Amino acid sequence: MTDETDMIKKSYAGIGARKTPSLVLQDMNGIGAILRNKGYVLRSGGAKGADQAFEKGSAQLELGLKMQKEIYIPWSGFNGYDDNAPGIINAESLDNYKEAQVIAKTFHPAWKNLSSTAKKFHSRNVYQVLGLSLKDPSDFIVCWTPDGKASGGTGQAIRIGKAYGATIYNLNSDYQPMWGYLWYYHYQ
Repeated sequence: MTDETDMIKKSYAGIGARKTPSLVLQDMNGIGAILRNKGYVLRSGGAKGADQAFEKGSAQLELGLKMQKEIYIPWSGFNGYDDNAPGIINAESLDNYKEAQVIAKTFHPAWKNLSSTAKKFHSRNVYQVLGLSLKDPSDFIVCWTPDGKASGGTGQAIRIGKAYGATIYNLNSDYQPMWGYLWYYHYQ
């Protein structure tokens, strides 16, 4: 049994497209479980598809571990999430939300063309990468995008992550390196 008090808080952003293929969602579930059992805190956004696959995986715990997650939702009640549940954080209600909006605007190539709803999603994405304080970058990002590049909403998180030094594992282009990393750390 792993003693959670001995673990240093490590975090990763587990994110991706809502239309991630089912086989990749299964892998995300497994990745979430392995990383959680290695002491990583999941940062995600509660969206259907990739986000929820990572969250489901992170709930598969070794005996004695507590689930740790930071699920940043763009507004109260998003996808049925309860703002008051442990690990569920309504980004819009945070004191530093305006700062997150500025960061989101800085990294989005067409911010002025976005709807107010899309801006909320992109501002929420900032927390997935930089954490609650916006000063604690995730160690790495595991994601899936349809083209294997920084596209869609996940692309916003990838751009921010790269700027803040996070390693990016896009399972549509970096599949083998991600599993090699996990194999190494899982069996050490």
